[in-house]
Amino acid sequence: MVLDPGEAGRARELDAAGRREQVRKAALASVVGTSIEWYDFFLYNTAAAIVFKDVFFPESSDYAGTLSAFATYAVGFAARPVGAAIFGHWGDRLGRKATLIITLLLMGVSSALIGVLPGTESIGVAAPVLLVLLRILQGIAVGGEWSGSVLLSMEWGDQRRRGLMASLPQIGVPIGLILGTGAMTAIALSAEDAFTAWAWRIPFLLSLVLVAIGLWVRLQVLETPLFAEVVEKAEVAKVPVAEVIRRHPKEIVLSALLRCSEQMPFYIFTSFALTYIHEDLGLAQGLALGAVTAAAVLELFTIPAAGHLADRIGRKRVYATGSLLIAVIAFPYFGLLNTGTAALVFGAVVLAQIPHAVQYGPQAALIAESFPTRLRYGGAGIGYQLASVIAGGPAPLLATWLLHDFGWEAIAIAMIVSSLLTLTALALLPDRSRADITKEESYA
Repeated sequence: MVLDPGEAGRARELDAAGRREQVRKAALASVVGTSIEWYDFFLYNTAAAIVFKDVFFPESSDYAGTLSAFATYAVGFAARPVGAAIFGHWGDRLGRKATLIITLLLMGVSSALIGVLPGTESIGVAAPVLLVLLRILQGIAVGGEWSGSVLLSMEWGDQRRRGLMASLPQIGVPIGLILGTGAMTAIALSAEDAFTAWAWRIPFLLSLVLVAIGLWVRLQVLETPLFAEVVEKAEVAKVPVAEVIRRHPKEIVLSALLRCSEQMPFYIFTSFALTYIHEDLGLAQGLALGAVTAAAVLELFTIPAAGHLADRIGRKRVYATGSLLIAVIAFPYFGLLNTGTAALVFGAVVLAQIPHAVQYGPQAALIAESFPTRLRYGGAGIGYQLASVIAGGPAPLLATWLLHDFGWEAIAIAMIVSSLLTLTALALLPDRSRADITKEESYA
């Protein structure tokens, strides 16, 4: 099954005004849809840090309960490469638009079901088991979402501004973080006594409303002209995921390693830090949640700024700067947290997101440009999501263990190691900032 050539060709028949309108719709659809996906994903992250150990692992000690909650959290990351492979196949055969509609529906339904899932006290061991299964579905949905959203925006946009256009869906992460963390913060403050009992479920149930909005926006967009050209030339791969793994294994592996200093520190800053600030430093939960939310607001501006800068001076220069900054701030970050001073803790959490944004802005184009159009959905998605297994998913779990057994210094060292891995991968990955990505020979 492949996209009908007539349907694909509609994108290439537009006049200049129609094309400009589609570029705007594609950018909006990418941002809105990605924001909803990440809203759902970050809801789980926040809930895992502050409430799931009480609802689904009530008999465990604080340390064991935290490890268990973060383990279910990590399962979602392990599922993301699976989602990238599944939806990568269909994204490179049916097209970007149809595949993105399916990923959005899958995420919304999974999140809503978490919102009605009984706790362990009600249904026993079935509760954490079902929680893990729903987290897996969330991970599969996010795994298929990223590359489709990036390609929808990048392949519709001005090819001289691919860095900026590809960075727009990336702001779905801070928007989702703001919505998800903000929703949990609002509920925690307004229904403090009922929060653990039932109020934490409300933000999960709101997913269905957001999904309806996202579907309406995405249905307005046509298939991208770059993929339409592949369909019209009858060059659609029969088994795109297998082909991209066979032809571009280096790019897939380097894309994953490239993300180490972006992925691992980000989830330490936004998930593990919630537990560390509250339980280890004894500061208010609202302070940690508020700081993470403020950091996300800052990224709304710094991510596209970094994407734009990458169009001017090249992806690799910008990316290397962000990775180096992670190594520079690793020890000072924990030093500021450990003062226990609210203002310094707040500032550390907010400012730590700047190195992440400097990497996350150019990252989408840097990875997507590494694969030809006919294999781009699967190749970029698998490379991107493999980092979830080796860096993002294990990060809070690893940080919890390192803190317990070795102290916070070990976490800072792990962040520096992640930077070294990223810089090595970056040196080996070609920079196609100025390449013509419509030509297959560019990838020979």
